[in-house]
Amino acid sequence: MKPHRICAFAACSVIFLAIAPAWAVNKDMVQLQTQVQQLQEQMTAMQRSFDERMGVMKNLVEQDTDAVNKVAAALTALQTSLQKQQTDAGAKSDQLSGQIQALNDTMDELKVRLAKVAKELEDMQAAQQSIQAQQAQQTAQQQAQAQAPPPDVLYNNGLRDYNGNKNDLASQEFSDYIKFYPNTDLAGNCYFYLGEIQFRQGNYQQAAQSYDQVLQNFPSGNKAASAQLKKGFSLIELGKQDDGVSELRHLLQRYPHSPEALQARDRLRKLGVSSTGK
Repeated sequence: MKPHRICAFAACSVIFLAIAPAWAVNKDMVQLQTQVQQLQEQMTAMQRSFDERMGVMKNLVEQDTDAVNKVAAALTALQTSLQKQQTDAGAKSDQLSGQIQALNDTMDELKVRLAKVAKELEDMQAAQQSIQAQQAQQTAQQQAQAQAPPPDVLYNNGLRDYNGNKNDLASQEFSDYIKFYPNTDLAGNCYFYLGEIQFRQGNYQQAAQSYDQVLQNFPSGNKAASAQLKKGFSLIELGKQDDGVSELRHLLQRYPHSPEALQARDRLRKLGVSSTGK
């Protein structure tokens, strides 16, 4: 080979060796730039997608927030409405309770008035019945008196039959006298003679009651001392000695010088008790 060809070949070789690394470096740079560009595009796409998703999420959050606010507002309104209804219901309940209490008070007052009126009516009816009974009794008594014998005749007949031991007839006559002429002085005598007849018959309980009628209704009559004496005797016969002794001692205090007082002292002496109670 010729020397100038060898030199040319060597120069070309040197040039080729010098150009080859530079071309490789440029290629790598291009690849890197391409990759960086792709990464940037991917990052831009991801950012865009992220922004879109964030926008959707933000919109959903805003919608959810609005919905929650609306629900909260609805709940607040409902709670307010319920509270108002409860307040109104409580007020109405209190009003109804007050009205019911007022009605009950009025009813109680009416019951009291009704009871008072009923009591007044009962009293009026009782008074009217009493007056009617008294009128009927007075009418019957007047009619009976119109048909009855005169008082002196009736009394004398009873006394005559009493002295003649016609006890049943005398009792009837004395009883008739008391029925027709209860307010006369001789009515006390009739009670006394009825007691005497009952004492004769051993009916000491009724005898004591008849004698007591004389003492209660005719204490100043002429048979008062005798009635108290015989009442004491009747009580003693009934086994009520203490009561009988008390009656006899009372007789001695009221009528100390009467014939009945002598009989009372004699009976007390026979009983073995003091006439003065000392």
